[in-house]
Amino acid sequence: MIKNFMQELRTQRWDDHRYYHHSRINQSLHFVSAASFLFAYVMLFIDPVVSALVGWLVSMTSRQAGHFFFEPKGYDHVNHATHEHKEEIKVGYNLQRKVVLMVIWALSPAVLYLDPTLLGMFAPWETTADFMRQVAKIWLAIGIGGLLFRTIHLFFIRDVETGLVWMTKIITDPFSDLKLYYKAPIALMKGELIDPGLEKHVKHA
Repeated sequence: MIKNFMQELRTQRWDDHRYYHHSRINQSLHFVSAASFLFAYVMLFIDPVVSALVGWLVSMTSRQAGHFFFEPKGYDHVNHATHEHKEEIKVGYNLQRKVVLMVIWALSPAVLYLDPTLLGMFAPWETTADFMRQVAKIWLAIGIGGLLFRTIHLFFIRDVETGLVWMTKIITDPFSDLKLYYKAPIALMKGELIDPGLEKHVKHA
């Protein structure tokens, strides 16, 4: 069972890399995201509020900016797949689902501003610092909720193993992304916009 789990984890990680990380800019932003996520992981045990602020304002924004603005959306000649097909088979959050998640994240401070108690869950904030700390707590809940929601969703539309593997992949992505993309910023500075190694790796996979 563990062997199958690890094989599925490798498959999901490889599919994510070969389908959605062609752009060197995207890869470089993932490197930045991974480093800041690891910092956020450490801060989770020291100050969860700081962890949430770094996780969303630096890690998530840089990560998703790479996908939304720099990853090619045309026909994927390396994998012989259309963008629409890749979006349809995406195990985790495709771009449409990410838009929903990011809108919830972006609007949450406005909701707290309009209702300082957030339906009675918080004491009314009085200072800007109070406001930011409460926003950070909401963001932490959104992050955990988004992870659990898609994991449980996968239990029903795929199977329990796929959901657990995906959750494990997401949690450990910062570690693997550092290893995968640490050369991307250097390649980008040399003028390389698309990873030329993907085609070779796909052909020999």
